[in-house]
Amino acid sequence: MEIVENKEEKLYRAQKRVQEIKQFYKHLIVYILVNLFVIGRRIYKDIAYRDESFTDAFLDIDNYNLFFWWGIALFFHGINVFGRSKLFSKAWEERKIKEYMNK
Repeated sequence: MEIVENKEEKLYRAQKRVQEIKQFYKHLIVYILVNLFVIGRRIYKDIAYRDESFTDAFLDIDNYNLFFWWGIALFFHGINVFGRSKLFSKAWEERKIKEYMNK
């Protein structure tokens, strides 16, 4: 059964989709800027207050905790925005139903 959509519904869905993509890119930009600042500040503090070399401060894994955990959240945000439409779409559902019916 196919549902007939009018132009207003299509426009609403398209606007919602564009807004989701826009929010993801904003999230990505904030992620990059905040992490550059925080990591740079931590490296600077390691060099200035702990008398570490730049290499030691740069390679200190503790400086990248925020980057790592927020990166996981950003990854799932990206999957939610870009990956869901292909993985569990109506076409995928129909293919799986036909596949199981043929078995």
